[in-house]
Amino acid sequence: MAALSVDDTIAVIGAGTMGAGIAQVAAAAGHRVYLFDSAPGAAVRGVDKITAALQRRVDSGKADQGEVDALIGRINPVDPSDGLVGLASASLIIEAIVENLEVKRALFEELDTVIGKDTILATNTSSLSITALARDIENPARVVGMHFFNPPPLMALVEVITGLQTSEEVAQTVSDTCVAWGKSPVFAKSTPAFIVNRVARPYYAEAYRAIEEGACDFATVDALIRESGGFRMGPFELMDLIGIDVNYAVTCSVFEAFYNDPRYRPSLLQREMVDGGLLGRKTGQGFFRYGDDREVPQPATAAPAPAPSNIEVCGDAGQLAPLLEKWSAAGIKVDFSEGDGRLRVDGINVAVTEGRPATELSAADDEPWVLVDLALDYSACTRVGIASCRQYPDSADVVAGLFQSAGKAVSVIADHPGLIVMRTISMLINEGYEAVHCDVADAASIDTAMRGGVNWPQGPMAIANQIGTWEVLEVLENLHELYLDDRYRPSLGFREAVWSDAN
Repeated sequence: MAALSVDDTIAVIGAGTMGAGIAQVAAAAGHRVYLFDSAPGAAVRGVDKITAALQRRVDSGKADQGEVDALIGRINPVDPSDGLVGLASASLIIEAIVENLEVKRALFEELDTVIGKDTILATNTSSLSITALARDIENPARVVGMHFFNPPPLMALVEVITGLQTSEEVAQTVSDTCVAWGKSPVFAKSTPAFIVNRVARPYYAEAYRAIEEGACDFATVDALIRESGGFRMGPFELMDLIGIDVNYAVTCSVFEAFYNDPRYRPSLLQREMVDGGLLGRKTGQGFFRYGDDREVPQPATAAPAPAPSNIEVCGDAGQLAPLLEKWSAAGIKVDFSEGDGRLRVDGINVAVTEGRPATELSAADDEPWVLVDLALDYSACTRVGIASCRQYPDSADVVAGLFQSAGKAVSVIADHPGLIVMRTISMLINEGYEAVHCDVADAASIDTAMRGGVNWPQGPMAIANQIGTWEVLEVLENLHELYLDDRYRPSLGFREAVWSDAN
């Protein structure tokens, strides 16, 4: 089937932020839209909010008044006293009500008694089972997930979720309709949290683990993830924006849905923040304080240190190779010798982390070690994280001077296995490949979903290809061996991808 025609009517149930946004998207594409909400006056208020937002765009010269008036004219608020029967002519009904299985299921059962046999029933659920929602529908083949991201008018991604009985024809029609609406749909199987909310779990989990293990503070984690990892927001500032309670509820839901798989285990700190009512921006206090008297916390940044006079590159400089030119330009003599890829700086061994602590490496070699965190682009990044071994803590000062000479701010953190960026990204990659292995979606769809749904700089598979799948596997295996925790077990799907790369 092709996309729905603009002559087809769309109905949206739920006039909150998501429902109103979806209604705006459908109306902008030319459809007549019915907006229904069971709360008296809510649908009218939803239209008023859309009107106000679009009028601001007109006033700023970003939209045409005539086009906005026509769009608003296509959205028809439905009086809840008339019941759902007024939606019977819709070709596609999208529900965006409370995230509760029984409430949504009851709505679908009622709709099933008043709508036509060919009407598609879509749910904007972010995590609930499509198969479970369709359980009591006479024709469950027409029930599909249509997960928009907030705010729907601006976010391109839509996850099209198929339950066990969803017909391919229905899913394809919904996907084609999303394209016609200017969206970027991806297909996913109905499994807990679908693509984005599943693959993103380690982004938050590893940040909590770093704090709980005393690696550094909130601001430093965020700064490294942004400035070295290339993400738009660090995990703690993002959770403050989302709502720590909302993030915690999703984490618990995913953990329980996967029968307490340790890969999705919630954090004790996460629970304590929620129990204490420290929920982020909406309460004025989360990991950071908000309000007129807010003091923006700064990441830990090493004091300026002198640059070394020379460095020795033992073998291939690997991921640090883009910095060699900068070091030479700073007047540092760069010598080359055979070796395993480490740098030598004033008797100190320096290398990008591969998951083992610097303290372990120093104990094995009886020499100082300083490990460098991952940066997706060492040449362009503005901050680099480093960690020294406990036996020679002052060695961090020497290495800080080396990276400062290349124009980088340096954050010295505790000797946390895998450091911050490398550990987080390795776990995200692992989760992406696990989703592919479990047939949730294909690799291209997962990359698209993570870029479009949460604004990642690249999808996990693309990042893996950039930094090297063997290197990521080594990080995961070392973390698994160190912690003896299945949270860090490498996915079989990822191992197979690494083996394939080897050929």
